[in-house]
Amino acid sequence: MDSLNNATLDVTDVVCAFGQVRVVDQVNLQIQPGEHVALIGSNGSGKTTLLRAILGLHTISVGQILIDGIQAKTSGDWHEQRRKISWMPQRQTTGQFPLLVKELLTSSASSDEAFVSAENLGVGMVLDRPLHALSGGQLQRVFLARALGGLAGGASLLLADEPTAALDFDGQIKVAEVLQELSSAALIVTHDRKMADRCHRVVEMAGGRLREVS
Repeated sequence: MDSLNNATLDVTDVVCAFGQVRVVDQVNLQIQPGEHVALIGSNGSGKTTLLRAILGLHTISVGQILIDGIQAKTSGDWHEQRRKISWMPQRQTTGQFPLLVKELLTSSASSDEAFVSAENLGVGMVLDRPLHALSGGQLQRVFLARALGGLAGGASLLLADEPTAALDFDGQIKVAEVLQELSSAALIVTHDRKMADRCHRVVEMAGGRLREVS
């Protein structure tokens, strides 16, 4: 399930804004190969914007983001950087057309691993269903299975936004166990304290600023 390579992530003095409002304000964060970091904080504190900045989906005003010591500057650079990242969004898009679960999993970098992960996560029986017909918890696990396929297909950093949010208690435990077993580096946004406790470190965002918790 894990990638063959492990990434380093270096975020230095990063600022992201919406108009004149700084939602990420001079953030510094380093993640070493194989390290799992939980990112906690209240809604609107800038957590998701930081993840999107790492993906190149939100422009940074100041600072730099390096993956394996490389800063993406061109569209080609970003294409290469994103190949190193497996992304699990919080608000999954089901699309305007009836995309089936098996079609989504096939789009993963390693579809074989994505299908194995779907079975392991308890959603192997919904492969022929359209995404919009799934429950919130099922959709969450399907997108996680796709992300795990991304790691198996060569990505070396997992970005996960609230991976246990829509799950029942048993589902939260299962997903947390799967994530804890990964050898790849991971940055996990979560409100789930038990998920955070399974990570190597916990950092907190408040008003766009980041501080180490444990």
